[in-house]
Amino acid sequence: MAEGIQKVGVLGCGLMGSGIAQIAATAGYATVVKEVSEDFLKKGIAGIEQSLGKFVDKGTLTRQQRSETLGRLKGTTDFEELRDCDIVIEAITENLQTKRETFTTIDRIVKPAAIFASNTSSLVITEMMTATRRVDRFIGMHFFNPVPLMKLVEVVGTITTSPQVLEQAMQFAASLGKVPIRTSDRSGFIVNRLLVPYLLDAIRALEEGVGNVEDIDKGMKLGCGYPMGPFTLLDFVGLETTYYIANIMFEEFREKRFAPPPLLKRLVLAGHHGKKTGRGFYDYSDAANPKPLF
Repeated sequence: MAEGIQKVGVLGCGLMGSGIAQIAATAGYATVVKEVSEDFLKKGIAGIEQSLGKFVDKGTLTRQQRSETLGRLKGTTDFEELRDCDIVIEAITENLQTKRETFTTIDRIVKPAAIFASNTSSLVITEMMTATRRVDRFIGMHFFNPVPLMKLVEVVGTITTSPQVLEQAMQFAASLGKVPIRTSDRSGFIVNRLLVPYLLDAIRALEEGVGNVEDIDKGMKLGCGYPMGPFTLLDFVGLETTYYIANIMFEEFREKRFAPPPLLKRLVLAGHHGKKTGRGFYDYSDAANPKPLF
């Protein structure tokens, strides 16, 4: 366990929040996960139970370890339950104003010595930090989906973050079984700053007739050794997610490489968000055999 951290708070029990809460509890930390309603909380906790069950089935977790992990996990709808946490990680909706309001609320409740972290993948940490009175104890901790399986965590420091807090966060991420990397407070950090332009360029190549969806995907898989092509990845991540992140990054940098291509905008407006909606760059009517649409 990381020095100085014994109790972990997680804001949000959706896809990312539940994963963060799961790995924190699995690593031995007393963990409190907060949701806005009992229904969302029950759904999130059920997802954690199901995920832990899969690890038991695979033999990477014993039934006793699963039981102990769940014993360290507490769900709540009350911010007051976060009062004595040593670190609070926010994983709520990717909306700056909502995040700022949430951090302002918990800043009045959680002990001053606690570290605040945001799991944002694209928003600027400084813009959230200024909603609190702990500017030296505010960081980004960007986990990747699915959290229990993906090893990387981007640890993001601002110009006011204490070096000791950054080191503590690095140790904490490592104690969760993750590989932490440091990055500065620039929209997109390391991974999305490199990944998003690549995905957008693939769409532009499609728009310009360089190749069709299937051939571009095959080209990047077989030519570069990527596990999946850009369009398969776009559909997996969610087209609306990529569109949202790209807009934030374009607003930050005002560079063409971050600007969403017209085809991406049209697909998002039409509700074709990828695998989750059954249509994106592929048609998933037959889930075992997706068909390219372009």
